[in-house]
Amino acid sequence: MLEPFFSGSHRQWAEGLQKHSGHQIDILSLPGRHWKWRMHGGAISLAKQFMNQDENPDLILATSMLDLTTFLSLTRSKSQNIPTAIYFHENQLTYPWSPQDRDVKNKRDNHYAFINYTSALVADRVFFNSHYHRDSFLDALPKFLNQFPDKQGKENVELIRDKSEVLYLGMDLARFDKFESKERQTYPVILWNHRWEYDKCPEVFFSTLFKLKEKGVKFRLVVLGEQNDVNPPVFDEAKERLSDEILHWGYAESFEEYARWVHQSDILPVTSNQDFFGGSVVEAMYCNCIPILPNRLAYPEHLSEELKPRCLYKEGELEISLKSAIKQIDEMRKTDYRSLVKKYDWGESISEYDTSLSSIN
Repeated sequence: MLEPFFSGSHRQWAEGLQKHSGHQIDILSLPGRHWKWRMHGGAISLAKQFMNQDENPDLILATSMLDLTTFLSLTRSKSQNIPTAIYFHENQLTYPWSPQDRDVKNKRDNHYAFINYTSALVADRVFFNSHYHRDSFLDALPKFLNQFPDKQGKENVELIRDKSEVLYLGMDLARFDKFESKERQTYPVILWNHRWEYDKCPEVFFSTLFKLKEKGVKFRLVVLGEQNDVNPPVFDEAKERLSDEILHWGYAESFEEYARWVHQSDILPVTSNQDFFGGSVVEAMYCNCIPILPNRLAYPEHLSEELKPRCLYKEGELEISLKSAIKQIDEMRKTDYRSLVKKYDWGESISEYDTSLSSIN
C-alpha cells in the first residue's frame, strides 16, 4: 500500500486494512502534512522506498493523494507487471476549496484534480468510499476536461467508470463498545464531532443553536475537535453565547474521552457542504446519536429508506428538523441507529475488501 499522507483517517484506514485483511499488506508511507507537496512529490519519495525493498508484491494499492502515473514511471523496471488499484478517500476535483487558498486566486487549483484524473486512468481498478463520491467525480470529469483546448480525451471518463467500484470506508467501530454509557442529561445533548473548518459550515450549525436558545428550547452541547489559529471565528462566538449549554468544548485528549462524550450525546445535526463518506457521522450513529443530516453528499447512503424522511432535511430546514428531534427525543431514541452503520466495521467489511483485492489482475 502506498500512502503519502499517513495520518488521521488515512492512517486509521490503512492500518485497519493491514490488521484485518487475510492478505499480507506492507505500507509504504510519508508523514501526513503538506498535502499539496505530497501530491506533487510523494510519488518520487515512495518510488525510492519501493525500489529499495526486496518485496515483489502481487498488487500495488495507492490512495488518492498519490500521483500514481509518476510512481509507475519511476518504478517501471520493477512494477511493470504488477496490477494496480487506487482508493479514493477524497478527490481534488469536487472538493470545495477554501476561498482563502492562494492557488485558487492564482488559478493553480486544476493541477491536483488532474493528478487524480491521470491516476484513476492508469490504475487497473478504482475504488471510491461511497456511491456519491464515485458519481460526483465521474460526473464532474467531462466539464473539467472540457476547459482544455483540444485532445480532451473525454472518452476516458467511461474507461474509468467501467473499472470503478464502491468499497465503503472500513472503520474500527467496535472499539466504541466498551465506553458505552447509560448516563443521560436532563435535556437532549447536541453533538459536534467534526473538524473545525469552513467546509463543515459551522456558521450554519451554531446560528441554528443561537436561534433555538433565543426561542427557549432547552438543550446541552458537546463540541469536540481541535482548536487552532485558523478556525472560523464563529467558534469563539459560540463558546461565549452558549456557555450555559456547554458540557464539553474542544479536543478530547484520548480516544476513551472522545468515545464517552459521543456515547453521552443524543443528536448530531450536520451542516457540512463536503463529505465523501462521513466518518465522524458514522461514529456518532454507531453510538446511537440521532442523525439530522442534509439531503446531499454521502449522507443518504447511511440511512434506511424508512428513516430518510425523519433524518434528512432540505436546505433551510435544519432548525425545524432539529427542534422536532428535541421535542420527540424519547421516541427517536428508540431507533437502533447503530444497526445502520455497523456494516462499516472491519469485522463485517473485510471480506468484501479481500475479495475485491483478490480479483484484480
